[in-house]
Amino acid sequence: MPFSPIHISGFLLACAGLSMASPAHARCELHGEATPGLEQWRSSGFPMPDEAQRNARAIAMTACLGEADPFLRDDIAFGALSTWMRHDQLDTGMLVRIEQALEDAIAAADADGFGRSFAALALAEVARTDRLRPWMTPQQRSRMATLAADYLRSTRDYRGYVDGEGWRHAVAHGADWAMQLILNKALATPDAMLLLEALATQVMSADGHAYVYGEPGRLARPVAYAAARGDLDQAAMGAWLEQLATALGPMPSGPKQSQWWLRRGNLENFLHALGHMLAGEQAPGLVALAASVDATLAKLH
Repeated sequence: MPFSPIHISGFLLACAGLSMASPAHARCELHGEATPGLEQWRSSGFPMPDEAQRNARAIAMTACLGEADPFLRDDIAFGALSTWMRHDQLDTGMLVRIEQALEDAIAAADADGFGRSFAALALAEVARTDRLRPWMTPQQRSRMATLAADYLRSTRDYRGYVDGEGWRHAVAHGADWAMQLILNKALATPDAMLLLEALATQVMSADGHAYVYGEPGRLARPVAYAAARGDLDQAAMGAWLEQLATALGPMPSGPKQSQWWLRRGNLENFLHALGHMLAGEQAPGLVALAASVDATLAKLH
């Protein structure tokens, strides 16, 4: 899912008793609607003036984030939820309910690989609402950071875009979730470090998978923003990068080297993406991180 470029410095359900069934087990109600009508709804910006109807529709959309049909999942369900959250059209009570539904999806079995990934992306949008207009308590924010960190550590589905199926992109979506949390200055410093530690587990992937769908750049963004916060110790950030090089280890001396080279390629691409984001920045924390990136890259050659 695209986001704006980084610049560091500067339908209806009954109104009473809305369904709270887990999205993993609820049926997506979009199946009964004609595609032309949904396309028109999307092109019009997902209008739904009646608040009660919009709230009911929002809960219903969470059940569609695991759909195999990329149009229903990505264009309509995620598109509507993101639009309403970004235009402040869902009140705090509804955001809490949506968050719970998405957390249920994160915890559910997901053999197809869509539900957890798109729940993570939608949770990034929930986190963004709190960043722009705070409504979470410190405890709620910390709990979400822990959940995001657990998601990143546990993700083993490395499928990106599949023709006919669309995006899964679980690692990138987890990185976007971490980014929205890290961007929030109200997030406690230890929680930001927790997210960095979780992001580190995916820089080289767990099984040597080679990233080809822009994951290194998506993983780099929350790291750059973490340094821009100004409350993270520069030495700790440098040590974080050093640990990545240590985790790679030396090139094996035997004939089985392919996994090592795949991991090295992922790390090198991540470091180049991060260095590009930091280029020209003048804030001390960003300058220090850029120097650490250069030093880590030098160790790979």
